[in-house]
Amino acid sequence: MIKAIILDDELRGSNLLAHKLGRFSSAIRVIANFNDPIVALDAIKELKPDVLFLDVEMPNLNGFQFLEHLGAFNFEVIFVTAYHSYTLEALRVNALDYLMKPIDEDELELAISRLIKKTNEREANKKDSPEPANKLIRVALPTAEGVHLVKKAEIVLVEAMNNYSIFHLSGGRKIVISKTLKEFEQKLSDSFFIRINRSNIVNLDYVIKYKRGDGGTLELIDGKEIEVSAQKKEELLAKLF
Repeated sequence: MIKAIILDDELRGSNLLAHKLGRFSSAIRVIANFNDPIVALDAIKELKPDVLFLDVEMPNLNGFQFLEHLGAFNFEVIFVTAYHSYTLEALRVNALDYLMKPIDEDELELAISRLIKKTNEREANKKDSPEPANKLIRVALPTAEGVHLVKKAEIVLVEAMNNYSIFHLSGGRKIVISKTLKEFEQKLSDSFFIRINRSNIVNLDYVIKYKRGDGGTLELIDGKEIEVSAQKKEELLAKLF
């Protein structure tokens, strides 16, 4: 059963979404419904949801600030908002979906289908994730809540988002850091890491396929495909082969 949390500052909106999710009760269960992001920030770590239905425009913390303050999280995010203007930001934090209010029943059904598929893929990836030898080497990732000490071997991908960096970790976890990709490039200069374009540093231990092209494309163990810049192609191929 997929565990869901709703965070929307409007009580009517959160209750309506919870009611609509009742259609999918065989696959998903709403375990908490929050209207205050500050309260949700403290509770969500204990509740350990599989998905968060997250409003964007909220008092005290908007949806993106909420994720930043949360630091590490290993659940999927589905944004639910009345505003089109945040679509690009939602993509950058790797949100599973972006639903517009009032929520269309068909769009919600598609989002739940994606969620079920992604949840199944995540469970399969947990079993297949590699166990590199250098487990004790760590990197410090400062967030609003504190400093996360993460094993480098757990880092799958680091993605640039304006002045932020998103660390994608094994098992589907993500940590959002208020620093640029450049600030981490030297720390991740080990032989199994490489910056393949302006926006991505990849752990080669999680690469399962290289597809030929101008710069080429890397396919990661979780299914992500990332283009390689032409300038980085030669360095990448030397490390891979």
